[in-house]
Formats: sequence, structure tokens, C-alpha cells
Amino acid sequence: MAPAEDDISIEEKRVYAGTAGRTDAYVATESGVVRVALSADKVGAFDMVARDAARDVAALPRDDGPDLVAIATAEGARVARVGTDPEFVRLTADPVAAVGAHDGAFLVAGEAGGIERVEVGDDDGNPTAASVSRIGTVPDPRAVDGPLVAAGDGVYQVTGDEGDEAALIAVGLDDARDVAGSGMPLAATGSGLYWLGNGWMTAFEGVATAVAADGDGHAMAVVDGDLRVHAPAGSEWGAEAWRVADLPVEEDAVALGYGPGISVAVTTAGTLCVDAGDGWRHQVVGVRDAAGVALAVVE
Repeated sequence: MAPAEDDISIEEKRVYAGTAGRTDAYVATESGVVRVALSADKVGAFDMVARDAARDVAALPRDDGPDLVAIATAEGARVARVGTDPEFVRLTADPVAAVGAHDGAFLVAGEAGGIERVEVGDDDGNPTAASVSRIGTVPDPRAVDGPLVAAGDGVYQVTGDEGDEAALIAVGLDDARDVAGSGMPLAATGSGLYWLGNGWMTAFEGVATAVAADGDGHAMAVVDGDLRVHAPAGSEWGAEAWRVADLPVEEDAVALGYGPGISVAVTTAGTLCVDAGDGWRHQVVGVRDAAGVALAVVE
């Protein structure tokens, strides 16, 4: 059993960020966006950094400046620099269903189905849309991760190398709920969890609602309410390569994410669980209806 949040002293929560690397988890909810400071598996301060009802959230790592985090809202996509006081500014104006990051830019899935690639620039210290290009359209977009888009009629992939015009192609399945585009492509659908081998291969049958991966063989998925974790050793992705995770709370996980050396699961009751390899710790963050979580490194 991982230690509960009460086992971590207030003083420890105050000082850990100065003695270890810090990663911020941004949790998208109907009440707004909650930021939770993490250092390995220690959970620090958390606060509401945006009041917009958020449908999704994504982080974009950058080498030439602070990481960026974008949220999907009914009033468009909003973006902020990761830091002490992130301020979200408008990136696009039309309603957004989902947002992801790929190839140095955000992929924004509009409520009406349009998929746009948005590069972010700088305007007097504020992030702004430097270029917006339409890639294609999908019916009922639900999630974006890396080059993959989950839609009502299956999974789509953004293609095109640097310098080539991006395109959107259908790559199969149906009723896609979530996708993981880092490393082995994974898809959570209404009929099961799939991995891309010689075509889409079944890992589990059932209702899969969430999936995430870090690109190094680690992955998590929610299938029929169970949180399953992929063993990173080897190259197998069938059912035998996954185990059921024992979260420290009896709550269903609804949003999954990875950061440097850590995995995060957010539950229906608003509990954030974090594992750095030694078991799960948890903290109730005070909001329900989590729609997504994204992790960004704080410089």
C-alpha cells in the first residue's frame, strides 16, 4: 500500500521542489484546470490555474524555452507557458474537443471535426499562434496524442515528415475513445484495447476508456474499469504483458499521463495518484470530472 497524502508532511511539500526536479501535472476538469506540483512520487502544492471548463489538456516540450500547456475549451484552445504563474491566452477561437502535441506543435481537434496544426510563437512575451494549418476532418473527435487522433469511426494518423505537407489518414478500428501515439501505437475503443503490430492486434476485449504511454515501453490503460500497466521489458504487447495496478484508493481511473520517470492516474473522485517506481502515492485535489491530464517539466 502506498502512503496516503497525510503521510507527507507540510514542510516536506514546501521544500521538495527545491531539492529535486519538479514536474507539474495539469488536470483538465469541468471546473477548470488544476495544477499539481510533483517531485518523483511526492505530491506538493496544487492550485486552480484556469477557470475555463476544460475538455482536454496537452503539454508541448521545448528546447528553446519553457514547456507549453494547452487546454481545449468550448471557447477555443488556450495556451500558457509552464512556470510559477501560468496565464492562459487564446490560441484558437472555435470550440475544441481535444488537443495534443506532435512534431513541435499542437494538434487541435475542433468540436466540428476539423484537425489543425498550430505552431506557437511569441508576442511580447505571450504565446500566440504563429501558424495554423488545416490537416483534415474526422467525425466526432475524442482524443489526440502524438500523431494519432481518436474519433467516433476509428483511429486516424497525421502523416508527413518535416518539409512535407501533413495529411490525415484513417488507420482502422471503430469507436475510438483514446489513443497513445508515443512508441507503440495504442488505441482504447468501445470493444477493447489494441496495439499496432501486423495491423491492429487485440490486447484485451472489453470497454477501454483511456490509454497513455511514454514511448519507452511503459503504458497504462483502463479496460472495463481496471487500470492495467504494461511491463516495459521485452516487446510483447498482448494480454500477458499487462498487469492490474493496485491503486491506493478504491476509485476508477479516468485520466492517465506520463512525465520524466513518473506515471499519473486521476480518478473519478478527483484523486491524483503518482508512481515513480516504488508504488503509488496519492492526493485528493478537490475536483471531479477529470477529462485529461498532462505533465510538463518546470525549469
